[in-house]
Amino acid sequence: MTNERHEPATTADERTMLEGWLEYHRQTLAWKCEGLTDAQLRTAAVEPSELSLMGLVRHMAEVERGWFRKVLTAEDAGPIYYTEEDPDGEFHLSEADTWEEAYATWQSEIETARRNAARFGLDDISEGKHRRTGERFNLRWIYTHMIEEYARHNGHADLIRERVDGATGD
Repeated sequence: MTNERHEPATTADERTMLEGWLEYHRQTLAWKCEGLTDAQLRTAAVEPSELSLMGLVRHMAEVERGWFRKVLTAEDAGPIYYTEEDPDGEFHLSEADTWEEAYATWQSEIETARRNAARFGLDDISEGKHRRTGERFNLRWIYTHMIEEYARHNGHADLIRERVDGATGD
């Protein structure tokens, strides 16, 4: 595995710092998936869990979409992989699911997230509301939450990757 990640400058302003750490964690997840086959990326870590690297990438595409499209800009963007009948659909993979599709979808959601966030200041309140709680959030909160979400799942990715092929790294 190669490491193309860059931490933000230690003296960066707040927005640059938040965006830098979010990007760092996005790059970390991509790094954890690097060089594996579709079958390896679909491999669940430990039974009975269905958690896999491809599932994590698909999940993060849904999370990016939810926070930066649905909540931040109130866009009526439906789910990508899950349904009401299968609320964890992003983790339910078949042989037909490919890294190429999952990665492209995730990157598209990241690009949309960047564009949407650029329109807001850190203190600006979201145009949409959280689907379960009805709350609105400022962009600072969304960035902080996304960093936490990626960091938590990158810990999962560390363990899954080690289980798949023995590769480790921070």
